[in-house]
Amino acid sequence: MVDKALSDFICEKTHATRVARCDLIQSLWGGYGQLFRCHLDGAAHSTVIVKKVHWPHGSKRESNLSHKRKVRSYQVEINWYKKWAPSCDSACRVPLCFGEHSHSDGIWLVLEDLDSAGFAHRRHSVSDAEARVCLSWLAHFHARFLGEKPEGLWKLGTYWYLDTRPDELKLMNDAALRAGAPAIDRALRKSTWQTLVHGDAKLANFCFSKDGREVAAVDFQYVGGGVGVKDVAYLIGSCYTEESSERLETALLAHYFGELRRALLLYKPTVDFLALETDWRALYPVAWVDFHRFLKGWSPQHWDPQSYSERLSRLVLAGL
Repeated sequence: MVDKALSDFICEKTHATRVARCDLIQSLWGGYGQLFRCHLDGAAHSTVIVKKVHWPHGSKRESNLSHKRKVRSYQVEINWYKKWAPSCDSACRVPLCFGEHSHSDGIWLVLEDLDSAGFAHRRHSVSDAEARVCLSWLAHFHARFLGEKPEGLWKLGTYWYLDTRPDELKLMNDAALRAGAPAIDRALRKSTWQTLVHGDAKLANFCFSKDGREVAAVDFQYVGGGVGVKDVAYLIGSCYTEESSERLETALLAHYFGELRRALLLYKPTVDFLALETDWRALYPVAWVDFHRFLKGWSPQHWDPQSYSERLSRLVLAGL
């Protein structure tokens, strides 16, 4: 529920006369709080989204490492909205942040309601055109922050990078991929062309306009440093089956790099685009296999040795 202290905070930050009501949208992952849509009286915005995070205690708390990662992720999200989000423009649209507050038991975030801003549609599946819209968002995001140091964010973005997933690595029954994981990680880290990555750029975190031609992105708990193709591989994998991902890879990457080139001419016109493209294209399969490594530890199961991910894993490992 939204108590009086939180209601007063919302009114203070939005200049509302009162919070008329708050509707639960969903619970946050792992029992770490709730997401609400709050209806306001007397404010310029009639609704806002409130992320109410609270830290579990006692038996509800997961492993210490997992808990620390989640706490850090919410602190990163606050830092993102305070320092970095204002640099995003309409080509990589994100919610406005009206206010944030950290306290001993959790965090409050008061954000723009993207539904009211014209991005009210979600997709469980996408057309190729809609997937390209999301890739265009990523291209502008990566171009905008190319070369930036991730101050206040994750040094390495994404929730699956190797250092934070020792438990999953131990559970992996693929000895070759387990042995090659550090080399895969090093290949992604040593690239000259580092930017900020969204870190959780799955389809569910994109909000579409009614016509599907524009998107805004949400959920910046795992934003941080990295190569842009980490987001690209993760997004494509969230939009398509493995078979379709393989079949459409050439066309989707062509679209992403075409958009990236146009975005860099806008944001960073002195960048050597051909050098960057060569580097990131070579790292795309490495990024795909890096996430596959996480999946194989997080959900150990039989993987078809002839699947796209398994074949790509063998190729990447042979080339390291």
